[in-house]
Amino acid sequence: MNRNIYQFVAALASGVVFGFGLSVSGMLNPVRVRGFLDVFGAWDPSLAFVLGGAVVVTFLGVHIMKRMKRPAFDKSFHVPTNRRIDGPLVVGSALFGLGWGIGGFCPGPAVASLSVGLPQTFLFVIAMLVGMTLYDRVWSRRT
Repeated sequence: MNRNIYQFVAALASGVVFGFGLSVSGMLNPVRVRGFLDVFGAWDPSLAFVLGGAVVVTFLGVHIMKRMKRPAFDKSFHVPTNRRIDGPLVVGSALFGLGWGIGGFCPGPAVASLSVGLPQTFLFVIAMLVGMTLYDRVWSRRT
């Protein structure tokens, strides 16, 4: 079988597990995310546990990756090499945080939430895709 098919199946399986985890943890509900961000009101700490679990899994995954010569379905690992904190990183992080706080979604849960069928989810994903396309077509070409 072609290596691209293995990559596709592995990516699809990872996405399904990720989406299922978000669903089980309740993170497809933007009200729960906003509740986590409302630290001076009715704070909901459940997202902290989900984030903590993600940090543990990522920590283990990175240590396993460091011991491997190459990934299972590719020739090399695609790890970012830029470790510099610069203006675009700070501005992009701030925009991400603002979008997350206002919409109650970040990209992964937003796409997974499309299965619920709420109109605001579709609006958020469309706006996210427009923003990504705009960045790709306009700002990323400036560098």
